[in-house]
Amino acid sequence: MLEIKNVYKTFNPHTINEKKALIDLNLKLNEGDFVTVIGGNGAGKSTMLNMIAGVYPVDSGSIIIDGENVTRLVEHKRAKYIGRVFQDPLNGTCADMQIIENLAIAARRGKKRNLKNGVNKSEKEEYKELLAMLDLGLESRLFSKVGLLSGGQRQAITLLMATLKKPKILLLDEHTAALDPKTAKKVLELTEKVVYDNNLTTIMITHNMKDAIAIGNRLIMMNDGHIIYDVSGKEKKSLTTADLLDKFKIGSGEELDNDRILLAN
Repeated sequence: MLEIKNVYKTFNPHTINEKKALIDLNLKLNEGDFVTVIGGNGAGKSTMLNMIAGVYPVDSGSIIIDGENVTRLVEHKRAKYIGRVFQDPLNGTCADMQIIENLAIAARRGKKRNLKNGVNKSEKEEYKELLAMLDLGLESRLFSKVGLLSGGQRQAITLLMATLKKPKILLLDEHTAALDPKTAKKVLELTEKVVYDNNLTTIMITHNMKDAIAIGNRLIMMNDGHIIYDVSGKEKKSLTTADLLDKFKIGSGEELDNDRILLAN
């Protein structure tokens, strides 16, 4: 479903601020793979997601989604293949629009716009049913503005919007990091349900090693623009956080000293 082949990306080349963000990155995901990604600051995690989404052009290499080379497609043309949930609950939704309006926009991703009525009766009922599955009481608040929702509710709406039209690839960029632990747990549970119910091919960046081990069928660790560890199946499920720290030291040649990761575990 996704293949990243020999991708390089350098920001501010030939300047004092030059940063090699991705170096000969290679990654292949089969349909339905749920991959968690962990690594320190500057490891290249978010840059990888931005390359997949088309936010930045690659310097060299190629990105293939479901057999189609999308390397040169600009972001808005690539959007029909991709669903994305960001770290900040304020991103991914329009605060001044109603829940039903946000969902209607998501349902029309990749389609041509016209001047027909925005939402018909059957769509309204569909949205109610989908919102009821979140178990957050939002099915009775279709006409509430999204800006009035809590961070967790808003992130749940964003997740629903990102998967309303089944994307080829779902990108989750630390989408629970800004939430309190209880709400984060709820959103993660919703994430697993949505991903597995729809057999979505998913990449989830997280700073929580326990979540990285427990969630999904595959885990990759990044450092300095490389993948230094890739594990799946039973071996992944048997890992501990201590194992991951050891793997980081072996793969990078240094201790993991990222406070955010260490404090989250």
